[in-house]
Amino acid sequence: MDAAGAYRHCEEVVRSQARNFSYGIRLLPPPKRRALSAVYAFARRVDDIGDDIDAPPDARLAALAAERDRLAGLDAHPDDPVMVALADAARRMPVPLEAFGELIDGCEADVRGAAYDTFDDLLWYCRCVAGSIGRLSLGVFGTRDLRVARARADALGVALQLTNILRDVREDRLGGRVYLPAKDLARFGCTLDQDASGRFTDPPEQLAALVRFQAARAGEWYGTGLRLLPMLDRRSAACTGTMAGIYRRLLRRITADPASALASRMSLPAWEKAAVAATALTGIRR
Repeated sequence: MDAAGAYRHCEEVVRSQARNFSYGIRLLPPPKRRALSAVYAFARRVDDIGDDIDAPPDARLAALAAERDRLAGLDAHPDDPVMVALADAARRMPVPLEAFGELIDGCEADVRGAAYDTFDDLLWYCRCVAGSIGRLSLGVFGTRDLRVARARADALGVALQLTNILRDVREDRLGGRVYLPAKDLARFGCTLDQDASGRFTDPPEQLAALVRFQAARAGEWYGTGLRLLPMLDRRSAACTGTMAGIYRRLLRRITADPASALASRMSLPAWEKAAVAATALTGIRR
């Protein structure tokens, strides 16, 4: 498969599967849009393997190991559009492909059912599965001060992942996963036990306090991560600002109504996501 066809495949993956990511990526000029689509398509493949609860853990771990091996030999897979596109992007831009190894580490932790005792433990996971994507994206965006920008991209990835965790508390718990640190659960007197209907049995006021504590922590990481935007070109900053803006709005909704966030998965309507993207692009142009 040629690179053009491979990129088209990756862009279709973004359009069909990246409900939030796509609003920002469409603001990039074509070369960066194609490259970031390739990054996303491979990341999505890894995530899908880790999340495939119908496959036994050993099979998922073997599949993740196979993707790690394939990544080490990008040019050896001419019929795989994702690998073809990713190889081409890596030749054209300084994409730190080694960061995908951290993503795979995090997905392996999911498959093994890892739990997190402290926030520092959870921070390792967030940096693996989301900070890595921030650093990969930075390779596409480009920046003058890579050392500082990497730290800020990592922080923004952590903020986004903490928001994801708060959005998905109920869904994750039903799937047997708990990401909130055990010490934080104990601090607020919560167990995240559920009744037969899937409702949490902890006192609502304690759950709300737990959620707002975690949301405030995520807000601090946004404060650091958003300092990345002035370090990027206008279109890259608009792309990043759109993603961050969508998730920050979601975080505010979770903070305002923890009970609803714990009862069902919150999301923003499409019109609001589009409005965030338009605001980000307009703001960057000023």
